[in-house]
Amino acid sequence: MDTLKIHNSAPTLVDQVEDKLLTYFKENDLRTGQSIPNESELANALGVARSVLREALSRLKMMGMIESRTRRGMILTEPSILGGMKRVVDPRILSDDSLFDILGFRIALEIGICSDLFRNITAKDIEELEEIVRLGIVFENNEYAPISEFSFHAKLYEITGNKTISEFQEIIHPVMIFVKDKFKDLLEPINIEMKRKNKLVTHSDLLNYLKKGDEKGYKKAIELHFEVYKIFMRNRIN
Repeated sequence: MDTLKIHNSAPTLVDQVEDKLLTYFKENDLRTGQSIPNESELANALGVARSVLREALSRLKMMGMIESRTRRGMILTEPSILGGMKRVVDPRILSDDSLFDILGFRIALEIGICSDLFRNITAKDIEELEEIVRLGIVFENNEYAPISEFSFHAKLYEITGNKTISEFQEIIHPVMIFVKDKFKDLLEPINIEMKRKNKLVTHSDLLNYLKKGDEKGYKKAIELHFEVYKIFMRNRIN
């Protein structure tokens, strides 16, 4: 019986030129917002054909590293760290396992930002959260309208001062809506049981911990806030 062998593909010429371009930008100390040489100059500098160079440049443009500007030509730009993730995280095509992995990551992230929240939060942030909670739309069993859920947690992410975390909220929001809709019949009984045991934690509850400066209490509360999903995922595994 023949043994199946899988070999790593050798880098293509375009791959090599792409790498050369990045090295060239660094060696020439080109920064975000600065213009880069035109195709002819780059081809000569790198010693490659313009057709190959053009394809490598096209890749960098797709990644958001280069933009073409009127009267300025090509300039270097700083790509969004999660830009590629935005294009592929579509809950309609993700497997259930992937959906739950993302959900688990979101829960871990919310718990992990607790210290940053209490370190950075200001009186103005508290006022904005109070307004979000006041205008929030809450259904039965602590279910929030999508806009209310997004607004509250997006504000928490914003308080951390980490732009990547804030960007992640924009990606995770449609996944959360999809999971809630798809598994509504399984999530609802868990919510009802938690309400019966008086374990539901509302946005208002979380805000009160923030206002009191009670980081330890907030961390326990945010874990309980997401307990419905943790129970749901444990039940699925078992």
